[in-house]
Amino acid sequence: MNFAEWEPVYEAIVAEFGFDREADEHARDVLATLTGPFDLDRFSFAGRTVAVAGAGPSLSEEITRADTADVVVAASTAADTLLDAGVAVDLQVTDLDGNEETTRELTCRGVPVAVHAHGDNVPALREHVPRFDGENVLPTTQAAPTGPVINPGGFTDGDRGAFLADRLGADALVFPGWDFDDPTVGPMKAKKLVWAERLLRWLERRRDERFSILDDRRDRIDESVFSP
Repeated sequence: MNFAEWEPVYEAIVAEFGFDREADEHARDVLATLTGPFDLDRFSFAGRTVAVAGAGPSLSEEITRADTADVVVAASTAADTLLDAGVAVDLQVTDLDGNEETTRELTCRGVPVAVHAHGDNVPALREHVPRFDGENVLPTTQAAPTGPVINPGGFTDGDRGAFLADRLGADALVFPGWDFDDPTVGPMKAKKLVWAERLLRWLERRRDERFSILDDRRDRIDESVFSP
C-alpha cells in the first residue's frame, strides 16, 4: 500500500468523521520525535497464516482460531484476552486507548508493537511511548508517512493490523474476535466498525482472497470509495 493509493480513502474517512488532517500530521510528527526507524525485516510472515485478533466479545470463544495460526496480531485490548488465555502475541497494534501497561510489557519482552498516531492521542503518545522499549516500537500514521513513521493502510486497530500483516507478506489472514454488529458499542464505534468492514473488503480484493468474516456481508458493503 503506497500513500497515493491510500490517500483518497483517507480523505473520505476524514470527511465522514470530521477529523482534522493537520492534527493527524501533528500527531505523526510528535511520534516521529519519540521513535526511531523500525526494521520490518524482523518479521517473516511469508507463507504463514496470520490471525488478526479483534477485541470483540467473540474473541474468548474463538481463541483456538488464534492459537492455531502461525502468527498472532492483536488489535489493542485483544492482547489481554489472548495473553490471559495463554496465547502468545507476535505483534500488537494500538493507538494507546486502553491497555498501555500491556503494551509496555510486550515491548520490554521483545514483542513489537505498532503504535499509531492520530489527531487526538498526542497526550497519550507523549506519556506512554517514552516508557516503551523503543527498539520494539513500530510507529504508524494514517496521514502521509514521514521519517520513521510508516502508513501501512487501515483505520481502526484491527483493520490496520490486517493491512500491516498484508504488507509483511502474510499468506492467509483469519479474523477471530471481530464483531461488526456488536450492539454494546456507541454510535462512533459503530461507524468505525462499518469502515473496518469496508476496508477488509478492499483488502481481500487487493489480495484476491476471501475472508470468511465477510461471508454474507459483501453485497451490502459500500465500495464506491475504492479504485476498481
